[in-house]
Amino acid sequence: MSTDEILGTDWHGKIFTGQWINGSGPAQPVVEAATGNTLGEIGAATVDDASAAAARAATAQKAWAKTTPAERAVILRRAGDLWTEHTAEIASWIVREAGSIPAKADLELGYAAQSCYEAAALPSHPMGQVLPSNEPHWSFSRRVPAGVVTVIAPFNFPLVLAIRSVAPALALGNAVLLKPDPRTAVSGGVALAKIFAEAGLPAGVLQVLPGGGDVGAALVEAPEVSVISFTGSTAAGRKVGESAGRLLKRCHLELGGNNALIVLPGADVAASASAGAFGSWMHQGQICMTTGRHLVHESIYDDYVDALTAKAQALPVGNPATEEVALGPIIDDRQRTHVREIIGKAEADGARLAAGGAGEGAFVPPTVLADLTPTNPAWTQEIFGPVAPVARFSTLEEAAELVNASEYGLSLGILGDLGMALDLVDLIDTGKIHMNEQTVADEGTVPFGGTKDSGNGSRVGGAEANIESFTEVQWITMRSQIAPYPF
Repeated sequence: MSTDEILGTDWHGKIFTGQWINGSGPAQPVVEAATGNTLGEIGAATVDDASAAAARAATAQKAWAKTTPAERAVILRRAGDLWTEHTAEIASWIVREAGSIPAKADLELGYAAQSCYEAAALPSHPMGQVLPSNEPHWSFSRRVPAGVVTVIAPFNFPLVLAIRSVAPALALGNAVLLKPDPRTAVSGGVALAKIFAEAGLPAGVLQVLPGGGDVGAALVEAPEVSVISFTGSTAAGRKVGESAGRLLKRCHLELGGNNALIVLPGADVAASASAGAFGSWMHQGQICMTTGRHLVHESIYDDYVDALTAKAQALPVGNPATEEVALGPIIDDRQRTHVREIIGKAEADGARLAAGGAGEGAFVPPTVLADLTPTNPAWTQEIFGPVAPVARFSTLEEAAELVNASEYGLSLGILGDLGMALDLVDLIDTGKIHMNEQTVADEGTVPFGGTKDSGNGSRVGGAEANIESFTEVQWITMRSQIAPYPF
């Protein structure tokens, strides 16, 4: 592993347009989530910066699309190597910015490397077909780069949720405009700019533009942009989708979730509680796939609540940069307030607080809310915090109805007998189903997405979905001589 730093300091107060320049907006502090300490500052783009970047990207993309598949593959493979070489440095930023424990930060770096290696194979995939025709000509289809792709990524997995769109889009010959969440602009923005520049990506093909909602809107609406890949809240995703629809642009939306874990009768309670604890409390529950609802068969309900409560009481909480902890901080004051309000409302509505609670400062402890009803706020809402709401069910049909009652359809876990689990699969509307695993899972080789308010059905991940997402189909015909016409 390299000991040379790659991030450096030249990004302080800057945005990346192929080089580090001053943004037109006021620089923003980079804040450590656990302490509130300032770690540096990041430049802020404006609407004008976004418009200029889109024009610059359109020019750079034309040259980039003409490079050979082998040239693009070399750069993506080199980027994959660089993520591995600089894991320790970049992981430390994920720990401090996002409040991640080191294991989660290392997971992000491993995913980033694998995403680049997978993307490196995309340029050599078949990019077309010979089509049947009733005309006396040859008929072909081919995949061509979409052009300029806007990627808008959130704070919770800042590297993973940027790289999973950035890498395949670049590999397929597109230019990318990346808007990271300002709260994690180093690990979710600066790091990508640095890695790809070091890997040899030409200037202007990837630009990093931290900014507010107005900058995001400008990067969606810019006429040079053909495709938008957005990961974030359902409310924000609706606005992005509305703009994209009005402008007839393709838009891939990966949005919120309120994911259920069904614990079947006869399931191993200790193993189930371990899975449920990980699903609800990994990264403080700040994951779209977090286990937001534990639905437990009445025959083992009390034992499960007891086991989950014991897990909560044993998990240490604190600053992951200085302590060995299982849970770190909630990202900021606004989100902490939201989580604490949901806990309070849930108790007021009759939930039993079995473990945890509001906590203090930047931290909310792992919390178990038992005996929930289907209308309890902790059951119906996406909490995005370390809260495990638990309710009981009697029959498989009742379990399916309770799961489907949510407006979300992102991920589902089912623990226990596979026969019963298979009986449930066809009854539930969701983008992902994991049998004998909890709800949080992703791999760079699989299509990822949700149904209902969890997304618009588009997918990113795996060769087939990535090619579909970041290329356009062009039809070509060819005759040996000019065709005769009656005019």
